[in-house]
Formats: sequence, C-alpha cells, structure tokens
Amino acid sequence: MYKFRNLLAAIGLTIAGTPLWAADLVMVEQAGCEWCARWNKEIGDIYPLSAEGRFAPLKRVDLRAIPADLELSRRVVFTPTFIVVEDGREIGRIEGYPGEHFFWPVLEKLLIEQTSFQPPVPGSS
Repeated sequence: MYKFRNLLAAIGLTIAGTPLWAADLVMVEQAGCEWCARWNKEIGDIYPLSAEGRFAPLKRVDLRAIPADLELSRRVVFTPTFIVVEDGREIGRIEGYPGEHFFWPVLEKLLIEQTSFQPPVPGSS
C-alpha cells in the first residue's frame, strides 16, 4: 500500500544557493548493516519517487564519517538512523528500521510535525 501511494506527488522546486543541508533525510548507515540492506531493498528505489522523498531528499552518511557541519541533537548509535535536517540542524530522527509499514507513517508524521511538509491528498493530481 505505502509503496506506490506517493508516485504522483508534486515535484519540489530546486532553488540555486540552497544550503547543503536544507531539508533532507540523512540515512546514517554502515557496511554490514542488515537493516540498512533491508531498507535499501524495500524503500531505497521508491523513496525518491514519494512525496516525502521529493520534500526531503535522501543523503547517505557513514556512521564513522558524519560531516562536522551536521548539527546533531545527540550522538548516532544505531544503524540505520534517519535524521531529518533543516538548515544543517537535526529536527527529528527515526532510529532503526523494523519494516516499511512502520517507516512510512512514522516519517510522514515526523515531517508534518517538524517541517512544512503537506502530504498529497488521496485522489488528487
């Protein structure tokens, strides 16, 4: 159900000069992480096509190479950890990945509560 619900989402505008960490979903991962691999298999290909993916494009970061300019509220311990960032600052996170039926609604709720994200209305084009 969640896999294809956002394929017709509105296309976001790209503005020249937008900061590196404008509104992104940062996936903190590491080699050998089986839950990262599961996310990649179940969500990875469709995420950029979703309304959430258009609003908060995915940026991948290795657990041992988190950029210094990314302002985190606390240390990342688990992989995968999904961090919603705006203007270089963490505004929310999801730790772990127990499956796509958990991921989509939790991410949507996080984006609605912490950003200007508005999910598409079902049946509208």
